[in-house]
Amino acid sequence: MSLLTVEDLAVAFRGRTVVEGVSFTVEPGEAVALVGESGSGKSVTALSCLRLLPPGGTNPAGRIRLDGTEVLRAPEHELQRLRGGVAGMVFQEPMTSLNPLHTVGRQVAEAVTLHQPGMRGAALRERVVHLLQRAGFANAEERLGAYPHQLSGGQRQRVMIAAALANDPKLLIADEPTTALDVTIQAQILELLADLRRRLNMALLLITHDLQIVRRHADRVVVMKDGRAVEQGPVAEVFANPRHDYTRMLLATEPRGRPAPVAPDAPVVMEGEQIKVHFPIRRGVLRRTVGYVKAVDGVSVTIREGETVGLVGESGSGKTTLGLALLRLEHSEGTIRFEGAPIQGLDRKRLRPLRRRMQIVFQDPYGSLSPRMTVGEIVGEGLAVHEPQLSRAERGRAVAAALEEVGLDPAMAERYPHEFSGGQRQRIAIARALVLKPRLVVLDEPTSALDVSVQAQVVELLRALQERHRLAYLFISHDLRVVRAMAHRILVLKDGRVVEEGEAERIVAAPREPYTRALMAAAFDLATAEPEMVRT
Repeated sequence: MSLLTVEDLAVAFRGRTVVEGVSFTVEPGEAVALVGESGSGKSVTALSCLRLLPPGGTNPAGRIRLDGTEVLRAPEHELQRLRGGVAGMVFQEPMTSLNPLHTVGRQVAEAVTLHQPGMRGAALRERVVHLLQRAGFANAEERLGAYPHQLSGGQRQRVMIAAALANDPKLLIADEPTTALDVTIQAQILELLADLRRRLNMALLLITHDLQIVRRHADRVVVMKDGRAVEQGPVAEVFANPRHDYTRMLLATEPRGRPAPVAPDAPVVMEGEQIKVHFPIRRGVLRRTVGYVKAVDGVSVTIREGETVGLVGESGSGKTTLGLALLRLEHSEGTIRFEGAPIQGLDRKRLRPLRRRMQIVFQDPYGSLSPRMTVGEIVGEGLAVHEPQLSRAERGRAVAAALEEVGLDPAMAERYPHEFSGGQRQRIAIARALVLKPRLVVLDEPTSALDVSVQAQVVELLRALQERHRLAYLFISHDLRVVRAMAHRILVLKDGRVVEEGEAERIVAAPREPYTRALMAAAFDLATAEPEMVRT
């Protein structure tokens, strides 16, 4: 008997059908991948398997059987047993899934005690540390008291994975489990999941937009489009001989091309010299400072007009912290100049007029968009602050133009963020940053939540906007394939320091430092790239 059976699943939100006629099975120890573009119904299908649909979704129709239990008719106490005990869940966005008021140690412990209420004290602490270490969390014992906002995106994702594995479930439902992780940690986490499957005979239902991960780590694949399963079968068979046009399109799509060259006389837009960001480590009842986390430790960077500087490195290497420091959103030491003028010592009042010319697209499109504001209000908020003289109609036209530039229908301006897929929300975040026509944009993992076809579209969009407006980009990403398509120069960070920098093509083709070589090997191994691909 199959561990999970889904038959003729249908789900509707407010009368609009989002999943229809989906059927598949997952056998014990098997890895099945759900793939498709944002909005295709992958996550809704996965959430339905544990009746975890958000408010507004009708009770799913069809049949779902998990470990012998009819999920759609199960009482609440039976669902409680299934959730975590039989099937663990790794959600797509760890920042919105983790409680911001509780430490990560407490949250992983809660996942353990929910099904093992007798575990307490030292045994519980030891189990939590073991789970975090098993999920690839460095210095786990020292970070049990950390809160989610104090961790990098990759570290938060690993906390989610540790909690999901707390009770050694028979099935792990992983919704984009490696989205926020750098390539080396991606490889470690995926190998970890493969090892757990072998040792525990654990099945995996993997939701991802990365077809290369599917190629390496799934046994069967279900391709979804517009809420329907258009093709499914063994991975090797589907990838070698795709029958559906949509499957062929997905397999052929990836970010390509190179950015337009930077003008030889292009002026410097942003410059940072010897930037340092050190966070104190406090312990004891009196919270005395016993040391410092050197998130950024003496980094210098220059970004010229029309140039993209790629910032790469493992999770926790200081990439996002450096971007925030350059925008004066994080306290730092060192010298920062914007458009030739020092801004490090400016107070909030003098810094405010500069904000419109330096914008940021945050890593988490879920947490950075207000759920109480419409898309039009979100995108137009900066205009209301920096261009108060605009009439409502003028602001509306500017918002519509920004939405069109990122490939969204201006009619969507009256909708709210929860009505959009992850990829659509990221495009809304990009529109919000670009509506003020800034000179510098810090792009913090702007394509991490996007499927491969939309990644390619966004890369082309960002390159076109850069060429048209001579924008300067600081492009932070763990996806080195996307960085290669976007960046003119690359800085490689490790433990808060630059270990290598240079022209993008040179860094990709001939990295000099062992750490950089490891990053490139992991990235292009995951991409199953041929050697000549790296040399071009």
